[in-house]
Amino acid sequence: MICSLRQALTMIILMGMFAGQAVAQPTLPQRSITVIPQQGINFGTFCLTGGAGGTVVIGWNGDRSATGSIALLMMDSNAHEAIFAIKLCEGRMVQLTFDSSVSLNNTKGGTTLVLIPGPTDKGLNGSSFATNSDCNSITLLRMGGTLRVPPTALSGNYTGDFGITFNQQ
Repeated sequence: MICSLRQALTMIILMGMFAGQAVAQPTLPQRSITVIPQQGINFGTFCLTGGAGGTVVIGWNGDRSATGSIALLMMDSNAHEAIFAIKLCEGRMVQLTFDSSVSLNNTKGGTTLVLIPGPTDKGLNGSSFATNSDCNSITLLRMGGTLRVPPTALSGNYTGDFGITFNQQ
């Protein structure tokens, strides 16, 4: 094909423009993370049936069990796992770290119970997991825990907070 110098220069310039666009770096997704608690952990209603104390366990899937001299009251439908909604762009990993234990206080005062947070549906303390497919998706994190109940526990409602850190990688 015979072309004039002007046509040749136009073709070279156009090829250079396309090559520059093909080599350009893509825009990275945003790095901000948003975590919204959807529901707190609740161990439901239970009672001590002897002097040994024991534990109440809520799995990350909401399953509830007990050990020792603790009876779970089955009429209680309030027992459930904690749920967090996480919004972070695709391709990002999140590492979880949370308190190894926290004290829960009785609203009447006196006795404290010990809450051991975890595991989660994404793994144990220190585990990492990938978020959902795009910047508008929500990844749910479900978390269970173990409640240590001493034999001297008083009846009443126990409340408290535990810390959880979401580090994006």
